[in-house]
Amino acid sequence: MSDSLDPILLNFIYAVFGGLLTIFFMWFGCKVFSHIVSFSIPEELRKGNLAVGVMVMGIFIGIGTALGLVIGLGLN
Repeated sequence: MSDSLDPILLNFIYAVFGGLLTIFFMWFGCKVFSHIVSFSIPEELRKGNLAVGVMVMGIFIGIGTALGLVIGLGLN
């Protein structure tokens, strides 16, 4: 099937699907981690807790990098 599609269109579809998948897994990872720790992540962020902000940033960067590599390597 991929032979009949234009490579530019196919890469665009991969990019859109990968972006949606990345956003979902970032949301899901944050929810799972929120259940693991003994504090409320949104409440701590509202209070301005920098350590929690850096932790959430690390989760997003890690999941984004992992999914980006998987999707990027799947384009071959």
